[in-house]
Amino acid sequence: MAAKAFVVHFSAAKPSKEPFYRYPDCLSTSQSLPLKSLSVNKPAGKLNNVLFISHYTLATLHRRLSPVSAGDSDVPHPFHQESANFRSNKAFEEWNSLTAKFSGAANIPFMLLQLPQIILNARNLLAGNKAALLAVPWLGMLTGLLGNLSLLSYFIKKREKEAIVVQTLGVVSTYVVISQLAVGEAMPMPHFIAISVVVATGLVLNFLNYFNMLNAGLWRFWEDVITVGGLTALPQVIWSTFVPTIPNSILPGTIAFVVGVATVVMARMGKLSKQGVKFVRAISGWTATLLFMWMPVSQMWTNFLNPDNIKGLSASSMLLAMIGNGLLIPRALFIRDFMWFTGSSWATLFYGYGNLVCLYCSNVISKEFFLAATAGLVSWIGIALWRDTIAYGFNSPLRSLKELVYGQ
Repeated sequence: MAAKAFVVHFSAAKPSKEPFYRYPDCLSTSQSLPLKSLSVNKPAGKLNNVLFISHYTLATLHRRLSPVSAGDSDVPHPFHQESANFRSNKAFEEWNSLTAKFSGAANIPFMLLQLPQIILNARNLLAGNKAALLAVPWLGMLTGLLGNLSLLSYFIKKREKEAIVVQTLGVVSTYVVISQLAVGEAMPMPHFIAISVVVATGLVLNFLNYFNMLNAGLWRFWEDVITVGGLTALPQVIWSTFVPTIPNSILPGTIAFVVGVATVVMARMGKLSKQGVKFVRAISGWTATLLFMWMPVSQMWTNFLNPDNIKGLSASSMLLAMIGNGLLIPRALFIRDFMWFTGSSWATLFYGYGNLVCLYCSNVISKEFFLAATAGLVSWIGIALWRDTIAYGFNSPLRSLKELVYGQ
């Protein structure tokens, strides 16, 4: 499930019919009045009102389409000038709708990834074979769970409905597996109780914030918690990957924890610059993304040390991971979310496809299977870039990628 984490103000209406950013104090595109319906005999005051509404609506749309820089990926309401070509508005709305549906469809392969493990664990528990559950590393599952929870908070801020569903599914399904491990005594019960409290608190706070029912101060405190947690986990997980090549130690996580707490306290006391505060706000999302990005590196390192383990990888699981993360790429590119795009692309190429390459080189999968997966991936990325270019009225997909990274 960890690989699927990539696996983003959000209105009650479906993305296919509404802009992907809605401003509660602005008129929607459906509220603009066509100038051709006006009569020249109408009072000037009414004409001015209509012209004001039309101008205000176009200005709102103009801002709505604006890309933001990579450093502002967590900003929920970007207000920048310059935007997509309005002549491609129909194509824009169509691609907006499709990318949202692709993002939602990613839940299917992600669920199929985790479901077999849940079923297997249940069978072992019913058969009294608790020792079999020791094969599932609870620390790895915990890392994925905390990553999903951090990204859920990130996408709650972005009001991206489909990505919220993906991350919620990740939290719930991974928690089910951890619960099975706790029942099977494959993990310490005190740790499970602490994890349960964190998960329950995180889900409640996230969805209270989603429905605008949460105090802003409480939400900031939750963001501080996941920021420190992410900073602590990332270096510790990276260090643990290379054990026993290097000594086992909790020093990286301890140092990162102290730095994280100090950084958050300085930000809350106003000791950091505006850019520094913005950087701190983005840490939790990026650390969660980097955690998931590290997982294929860890898998490939394991493959390198123990080539025979490659045969234990499931080709269908790697294909599902590639498909699930690949379905998220068009949406991340479309809304110019550099962090989401980076994580989804990395997981698609290095976790899903990268492990398929390892399986092919080890003669575990057929040439036809590998070529079909390669052709599908290349075609999908090409279509995503091509349709995004058309939606924004650009002449080259390089323009889309430039806006994704640098904004405009």
